[in-house]
Amino acid sequence: MITDIDERVLAAVNLHAVLGALPRLAEIAPEAAHLLAREMTRPLTLSLSAPGGLHAHYRFDRTGVSALSAREGRGPTLLFRSAAHLNAVIAGTAQPIPVAGPAGIRFLTRVFTPLTAMLSAVLRPSAEDLTDPERAERSTLLTLDVAAHAIAVVANEDISGRFSAAHMPDGDLDFEVGDTIRYRFAVLDHRVRVDPDHSDTPRAALRFADLDVAGGILSGRESALSCICDGRLEMRGFIPLVDNTSRILDRVGTYLGA
Repeated sequence: MITDIDERVLAAVNLHAVLGALPRLAEIAPEAAHLLAREMTRPLTLSLSAPGGLHAHYRFDRTGVSALSAREGRGPTLLFRSAAHLNAVIAGTAQPIPVAGPAGIRFLTRVFTPLTAMLSAVLRPSAEDLTDPERAERSTLLTLDVAAHAIAVVANEDISGRFSAAHMPDGDLDFEVGDTIRYRFAVLDHRVRVDPDHSDTPRAALRFADLDVAGGILSGRESALSCICDGRLEMRGFIPLVDNTSRILDRVGTYLGA
């Protein structure tokens, strides 16, 4: 079993899955929405860049946060000397290199830094937080979002993930949580992406009975196998899609636990 961490893949997970949960945070955390409404007098785009083709762009305005495929509009940039430097910044043991004017510095200190602190608190709840049903649900929703986007990164970038993706045929696979939450993975030419279009019937699906089951499996509190045996986790459709996505999800756990 491959257990080594590739710093570049971890950096991509941090850029696109961990920070990629900021849009979801703004949707589900009232304090994040209030911060944006109060502080964002005009839209700004934050770019993050490290050597090796590591780039991400996020648009912030009073109504929320959105991920962009390319830079649009004006705003600050955070530079990192390497993938390892970026990972250290996310871990809280280093500082990025900001390229910003006065407005950009104000945004970084008054908006971005508080939002990332909120994000960390929700993704790493205390034992006390988990006794509060609302906070526990918020943590699971955000963890699910991170895991979904990390699956695409690991499938496309990690050596073990690419091996599993190489055995995946073209088609769509859905992660379903109860009847209300769905993430779709579109597989084409052994590349995986999160697809916002859920209009067609997927070729395969993993269905978690509810959010508690999803949270238990993603956090390691529950065994996926035991949940399959008692019906709380169901698989349907074309098995090679489900099986290899499950293998990639196991690898995702290695990166998210790093």
